[in-house]
Amino acid sequence: MRRILLSTAKILISAALLYLALRKVDLTELFSRFTATSLFWIAMAIAITFLQIFVGVLRWREVSAACGAPLELARAMRYNVIGAFFNQTLPSAIGGDAVRLWLVARAGAGWRAATYSIFVDRAIGLVALAIVIVASLPWSYELITDPHGRSALLLVDFAALAGGLGFLIFGALKWPWLKTWWATHHIHACAVIANRVIFNVRRGPIIAILSLLVHVLAVVIAWCVVQAIAAPVSFAQVFLLVPPVMLITLMPISIAGWGVREATMGLAFGFAGLAANEGVNISLLFGAVSFIVGAFGGLVWILSAEKAAQGSAQLGVPE
Repeated sequence: MRRILLSTAKILISAALLYLALRKVDLTELFSRFTATSLFWIAMAIAITFLQIFVGVLRWREVSAACGAPLELARAMRYNVIGAFFNQTLPSAIGGDAVRLWLVARAGAGWRAATYSIFVDRAIGLVALAIVIVASLPWSYELITDPHGRSALLLVDFAALAGGLGFLIFGALKWPWLKTWWATHHIHACAVIANRVIFNVRRGPIIAILSLLVHVLAVVIAWCVVQAIAAPVSFAQVFLLVPPVMLITLMPISIAGWGVREATMGLAFGFAGLAANEGVNISLLFGAVSFIVGAFGGLVWILSAEKAAQGSAQLGVPE
């Protein structure tokens, strides 16, 4: 019952925020801006989304190996594409993580290793996103002149950065009592693995590059959407505005981020002195691209060995 109520609340939040955001949009005018060139840019956005998933797969494999859950490249890519589908269908922006966890655990890696690999991968991605936003703050402050917008940007970003750095510091602690409590034991274990991966001489630079590339590709996807509707927004503006919006969208309070993303993008564009409706337009098409990729992931799920073997014996994970 609690899960049903939570899902219902998220649906209502998505619907309410979408309603408020769409009040700023003239859908007829938006569709009138579509041309043959628009289809090319949307196709580019879809292709780059798959590339972003692949880059995420490369990082996840590095993390999974450190967690004792090694994955073949093809299997990891299939799991991530399937996760993209469930991101669009489950009542959360991170629903795909739960499905990836289930797939890895069911494949024979075990629940602990599977959970650690997903949790650490997500934490590293969050830290990288916060670092990208902090590094761009001098330029963001030039773009966002509204004091409320500046305050919101600082609050959200430094909260994420503090959480991420606190997580890494937690892993460096050696207090014995951390291993006696169930919650602290597992969180500490994840933090230890995160430190081991990030500060590893071989893995660390690879993880850093892949993590930054994932977020840069999100900006490029948004830029392709901008080009598709010929929105009067520069690449630099997209680069400064999209990462904070993506950070806020990670909050699991809506369906696949719908509503939260549109409302936040509209606010961000308004704070930057740009047309709020253009922010909502870009967000809607960004979400549409994710939905199309998720639909492909649904097809992969339907045809996958995991779906066919549902309820039967475990599928082995290669050592």
